[in-house]
Amino acid sequence: MEQQVIVSINREYGSGGHFIAEMLAKELGFPLYDRNLLDEIAKENGISAEQYEGVDEKPKIPGLSRTVRGHSNSMHKHLVEMQFDFLKKKADSGESFIVVGRCSETILKNNGNLISIFVLADRECKIARVMEKYELSEGDAVSKMNRHDRNRKYYHNSYSDYRWGDSRGYDLCVNSSRLGIEGTIKLLKNYIESRVSQSNTPQQS
Repeated sequence: MEQQVIVSINREYGSGGHFIAEMLAKELGFPLYDRNLLDEIAKENGISAEQYEGVDEKPKIPGLSRTVRGHSNSMHKHLVEMQFDFLKKKADSGESFIVVGRCSETILKNNGNLISIFVLADRECKIARVMEKYELSEGDAVSKMNRHDRNRKYYHNSYSDYRWGDSRGYDLCVNSSRLGIEGTIKLLKNYIESRVSQSNTPQQS
């Protein structure tokens, strides 16, 4: 695709959203930005990525940081700001890419080439996927799923215009349980290509 395309994918834990993003990036030939953002940011700023891994897309812990005259000592806030700046620079450069989470649907909302997607799934399907992937009991899978979704929701709601999972905040919300993972990948690829084709079609007055 010659035109810039930015795909923002948010997801419920266990919905297969990350795998879907990986496969879309592969099929479209786009770079994928997720946890590797830490490595990119570390490289740019000459810092260690390991020191930020524990706070990546996690809610900040009250009482462990303070702000004085507009300057914060919070590692969480520093990472959030660096990730947002990184994504804005990539978008401004004209690069096409797929990004998972990171409030990207809000951070990049002024870019006319943004396509924002939220992937959800039926609870039973999510539990089964987490149990299989991590070899967990049902109870442990539910706990893991609830913990990750709780953290994502808090993080997202702290910086985004819409509540996490609110359909008004995305171009498309899709339940991966309906078509399955492969079917959902195909549907989303067709949607992305249709959006690009539509934007390239001259509008009649």
